[in-house]
Amino acid sequence: MNRPKIATRSWSNVPMAGLRLLLAWMLLAAPLANAAGTPVFWSVARDGEHLGYLLGTIHSEDARVLEYARPFLDSLTGSRVFAMELVPDLPTLAALAERMQLPEGQDLEQVVGPLRFAAVQEALASYGVPAAQAQRMQPWAAMMTLSVPPPKTGLFMDFSLSLRASGAGVRVIGLETLDEQLSFLEGMNLDQQLAMLDHAIEESGRTQQVHDELVDIYLAGDLQVLHDHAMEQLLEVDEAARETFLQQGIVLRNRRMLEAAEPHLQGGGAFIAVGSLHLTGETGLLKLLSDSGYDLEPAGWPFIAKP
Repeated sequence: MNRPKIATRSWSNVPMAGLRLLLAWMLLAAPLANAAGTPVFWSVARDGEHLGYLLGTIHSEDARVLEYARPFLDSLTGSRVFAMELVPDLPTLAALAERMQLPEGQDLEQVVGPLRFAAVQEALASYGVPAAQAQRMQPWAAMMTLSVPPPKTGLFMDFSLSLRASGAGVRVIGLETLDEQLSFLEGMNLDQQLAMLDHAIEESGRTQQVHDELVDIYLAGDLQVLHDHAMEQLLEVDEAARETFLQQGIVLRNRRMLEAAEPHLQGGGAFIAVGSLHLTGETGLLKLLSDSGYDLEPAGWPFIAKP
């Protein structure tokens, strides 16, 4: 069976840990709407036929979200295809690392100004990013890096699941391309990028605390509190940048992921795992799937850690 070659080296060795940071920032920044009590794991059926599963993940290295209950693992490894947002293979990582750099002849200090760059450089130092590498980063790449804790093991939840699926002979696919994921970030104008970068700099000392709180809430199943935490973060960001992020980074991507997932659901045996905040609200995958004629039922608790 031909399966994608998924990177197994530590994500901390990938330049700027780019893909992990991109995925994690999607969770940390995006709001959750009307989702109190919404389970994270769902069974998907249509006309009485079971077609697969939908899992809302949290992009974290926390050990508690990497230890799975046996029935959940059986559902994963017994599937035909595992669909995640973006497959973390080596060509994708290499392309991402290149896209996160400014064009030749430009440097970040020129783009953002010396005072802001000094603050960026100081904040990035705690991530082990050398000054020369910081100079080459796109503003949005620096912002993403500072929006999540420094990587430790690199084995975040989505990556862990993809490895387990691939090891069991399950085909691993991406619901998006790198171009699709990066298009809205690269499409932000400079003022929007700088507004979000300034917020990331200001909050950089709290990223681990905020992340830990979100994991605790995720494992407790209280998604309304998760919504409140995320909204508190997002409301501090420039309004224009926030609206661009919501429409391009969430609403548009949800519709795109549904379109990509449907052929695999229709073939049966599909296991779909995307960031939890892509499931919820009026534009979330749960509502989109339901409106498309699918029946969704809670499928149990995925983890050994009890909610």
